[in-house]
Amino acid sequence: MKPSTLEQLCEMHTNLSSADIQIISEVASTLPMYADLSNAYMFIDCKMKENEQAIVVAEAFPRTPEAVYENSVVGKIVFETFEPGVYYCYRTGKKSIMHRALTQEGKMVEQSVVPIKNKQHQVIGALIMEAEVIASYSEKKQEPTHSFGQKAMSNLLANTMDEYPVISDLLMEIFLLTDAEDRLVYANPSGVRFIHEISQTEYIQNEPILKLLPFLDPILNQQEEVFVLELTLAQKSLEVKKVKLRNKKNELQGTLFIIQDLTELRTKEKELMMKSVVIKEIHHRVKNNLQTVASLLRLQMRKGFPLESKSHFEDTLNRIFSISSVYELILANDNADDDDVDLIELTRKIGSTMVINDLNQKVDLIIEPNGNKILTSSRKAVSIALIVNELVQNSIKHAFPGGISGEIHVDFFSSKDFVELHIQDNGVGMGEAGYSLGLEIVHNLVVNDLAGEFRYRLVERGTYAILTFPLSPEVVIYYEKTDSDR
Repeated sequence: MKPSTLEQLCEMHTNLSSADIQIISEVASTLPMYADLSNAYMFIDCKMKENEQAIVVAEAFPRTPEAVYENSVVGKIVFETFEPGVYYCYRTGKKSIMHRALTQEGKMVEQSVVPIKNKQHQVIGALIMEAEVIASYSEKKQEPTHSFGQKAMSNLLANTMDEYPVISDLLMEIFLLTDAEDRLVYANPSGVRFIHEISQTEYIQNEPILKLLPFLDPILNQQEEVFVLELTLAQKSLEVKKVKLRNKKNELQGTLFIIQDLTELRTKEKELMMKSVVIKEIHHRVKNNLQTVASLLRLQMRKGFPLESKSHFEDTLNRIFSISSVYELILANDNADDDDVDLIELTRKIGSTMVINDLNQKVDLIIEPNGNKILTSSRKAVSIALIVNELVQNSIKHAFPGGISGEIHVDFFSSKDFVELHIQDNGVGMGEAGYSLGLEIVHNLVVNDLAGEFRYRLVERGTYAILTFPLSPEVVIYYEKTDSDR
């Protein structure tokens, strides 16, 4: 392989530095010599920057009559399912010696992997040596040379190797195979360790499976061909899969058990559940504290205050109610893990709790979702709640002087990438009086928290405000069909 091709692949598909690529190139230059010396196939794989997969950047084949590889695999993707040793090497920085792998052409090989490290001792590549798997068990030779149960497994898995585990010991799952009399005839390395740990038995070959693992009794007695059960054993959470194995005559030949240890997963689920409870309790306390502050402000208003301060008290109360509404909606959600807030419901709640001035004029708040259901995170919901509060309150305070009645329309529109919130009243307009601290709050929240835009549209009557902000993982739209759509 030309060094320039290696460099191009590394620069295009990896995050390797120039110094790292130079190290890879130096190792690649030795591959042909090692391929001929070992009569094996040599490769270098590097981790891709686009995803968690690896790519072949160099190769060298031995000069043999029968080739395992018919074509070059440089530039091909390496999948963990087929070559777990490569990914094990990357994750741990350790070598993986003589494990089975599947080539890009679908052939079984023995694979040894050694990490290539830079001067900072970081794994920058995987040096791989592969040799074709040659079956050591045949019909003519009835005496298997190593690991017990090889004959039983060879009937199920063709061309397996006596010298190495049938199931790679890189797999964490436990594989157990019994014969028709429920005697253990095969266990992968993880299975052997598991049996020794549970049963404290040294000799397990051909022993009854229920003697070794009594907890399998209710699973083994199930009549289903395939049965799955999750159970708890000695503070371990296990998922056990049972598969009955039959020949062409439908005669039972044995049973395959696949056991997965879910203890760590279930522990993390419990931790997340506890965190969810704590977060919900925090939300509850924040809401209560906000309501306490609002109650103190109301108490102060009843006891008297300078007339010129009245509007400031009302504005502060409205802002507190708006933030509190977010936490009320979160707490009303049955799903403790979900802190998403329905923006339409939030707007309705803000409108229903808004403090009206002493004129007590009738102002109708009309909310039109236009078929949109908009969910936002609690963080963004607080910002949007304050924005809606300020804009609606501005219309109430400045658009309808002298106690006249009117309407405030809040419309939600959506496109592929953006949400638009339109707030329009049919009053006399705000004039210069409307440009206050409230609008400064709106502008700062829109720009800094929502990464959006805020503007006014010129209309013949009233005030028309438009808020635009982008969709994101924290802002999601679901389109709901209306009667006209059906």
